[in-house]
Amino acid sequence: MEFINELVVAALIVVGASFALVGSWGLVKLPDLMSRLHAPTKATTLGVGGALVASMVYFLALNGTLSIHELLISLFLFLTAPLTAHFLAKAWLHSQQPKDLPQPENRNWSTFDAGSERH
Repeated sequence: MEFINELVVAALIVVGASFALVGSWGLVKLPDLMSRLHAPTKATTLGVGGALVASMVYFLALNGTLSIHELLISLFLFLTAPLTAHFLAKAWLHSQQPKDLPQPENRNWSTFDAGSERH
């Protein structure tokens, strides 16, 4: 493998590890659930994505073929992380007392249906 390919792979791994570290640190240090939810869904997902891109570049330089496995893992990761974060945020909203939530003018908004039943 050429030096430039090794340099690109190493840079992608370092960038991915940096994002993963920041996301993990945010998960531990941020004060509430909604803040903690933001760190891993954004930064850690980018960190894992950087490692997957580094793997794709490595195998492309080594074998001359693009590995579909990393593309499928990236697709699965970037589809499931936002959905999981959405479901966790929605569950947190439903667990809050109605007085803690902003009261919308239109009560048909689905997020507040469960909260309005608990009076």
